Amino acid sequence: MINTAGHSHVKISAEAEQHPFPAGGTVTDRAREEDAIHGIVERLTNAFSATHSPAEVEDAVTKAYASFTDRPVREFVPVLVERKTRSILSNHSADEA
Repeated sequence: MINTAGHSHVKISAEAEQHPFPAGGTVTDRAREEDAIHGIVERLTNAFSATHSPAEVEDAVTKAYASFTDRPVREFVPVLVERKTRSILSNHSADEA
């Protein structure tokens, strides 16, 4: 679980926590990715506040993020996580209507 002051608590699987960044990757790269994921939670919590609780948004982000755990190229993971989460939340909203 990422637990940074002022940020959401997105759960990262143990496998993702130990996933090494590709050659040339740094701790800074990991921190940037984590910051981007926190930003996604904040944006989507605001965007879907009418239909989903913050916990539901965090769960969806966690699931989307976990699906990219084994991807060696990390540069676009946050963008892909946001797109996948938006799709999950939008489809869930449509199912409720």
